[in-house]
Amino acid sequence: MKQFGEDQFYLVREDVLTESMQKMLEAKRLLVSGEASTIQEATTQVGLSRSAFYKYKDAVYPFEAIARERVLTVFIQLEDLKGSLAVLMEIISSSHCNVLTIHQTIPVQGRANITLSLDVTEMELSMEAFIHKLNGPSFVDSVHLVSSGAL
Repeated sequence: MKQFGEDQFYLVREDVLTESMQKMLEAKRLLVSGEASTIQEATTQVGLSRSAFYKYKDAVYPFEAIARERVLTVFIQLEDLKGSLAVLMEIISSSHCNVLTIHQTIPVQGRANITLSLDVTEMELSMEAFIHKLNGPSFVDSVHLVSSGAL
């Protein structure tokens, strides 16, 4: 049973965050990018009170910020074609990810499943852009993010 004060973490889609949380994330982005130089300036630009900013600033983070220096596990369903794994490895390499583990199932009816554990510490793409790149080849049926954990 959870003890009082123990933190639990959840991964949620952006569209279910409160408006204040979304504005706080935008204000943090403005500060990091240099588009705003103070918290007051950033909160004014996004239409958020400073108290709401401080309420959420240490509790809500973009997925990419948490995934940095992490192991990312993805599950890929694909058509079994010669060279398909090589194409995926090139996408991963060009995205500055390091492959830690690969598990590929034996193809059944021309389809195979691949589970990859990747060190994404040096990846410069957003998580969405990376998943989109993995989905790019015509032989890829789907890409699912399984987990992100500490190295």
